[in-house]
Amino acid sequence: MRELWLARHAESVGNVAATRAEVERLEVIPLDVRDADVDLSPTGVEQARALGDWLQPRVAGFDSLWSSPYARARRTLAIALGEELGEERGERVVLADERLRDRELGVLDLLTHTGVAARFPGEVARRRHLGKFYHRPPGGESWADIALRLRSFFGDFEAAAGERAFVMAHDAIVMVSLYVLLGLSETELLEFARAKVVGNASVTHLERVDGRWRLVEFGDVGHLRVEGAPVTAHPGADDVTPR
Repeated sequence: MRELWLARHAESVGNVAATRAEVERLEVIPLDVRDADVDLSPTGVEQARALGDWLQPRVAGFDSLWSSPYARARRTLAIALGEELGEERGERVVLADERLRDRELGVLDLLTHTGVAARFPGEVARRRHLGKFYHRPPGGESWADIALRLRSFFGDFEAAAGERAFVMAHDAIVMVSLYVLLGLSETELLEFARAKVVGNASVTHLERVDGRWRLVEFGDVGHLRVEGAPVTAHPGADDVTPR
């Protein structure tokens, strides 16, 4: 493999609900669907179409297309490929892999900062002690856990993806993929994550030179600005990732 593009899904109804719940200091994000089924917001649909203006002229150059199995990722890619507009993608197949799913939050799922502090003060203390990278909520995942499944994914991916591949996933997947592929340390990853946000419908580009991956561009949203689509980030909380 020589080149890899990592994209985050467009804005979801969960992103919107989570951000509103944080602003209003609610304890629980008001969503009644499971994480895997969270759909795009109207803004997200607009962003996905703008992403399509970037993707469709390039898609023939990709040897493979991959996606998280979650609805918000699959629909972003479907719209970007023109499927929901009645256009044909030809014989291109999108390969879904559950190892590309979003971070699982266990008992903290659907809780805001306020909710976590009120209901699980012990987890706040554990997170403070362990740090963002290693803190695993009961029943959930740490970033280290995501790294483990991504190492498994990329091991299989190398044999099947071809020289140039496009992956549609989630903000945590994009960030931890950089940790895995670029060989970052925990400190380097956390410093990078503090300074950067994986925006909705953004594209991150890596290339391999002399056997080592290097970051070409991170979180590009130029296609959104060109098409007049809103630019949104919804970075979420330390242990509560908005859908």
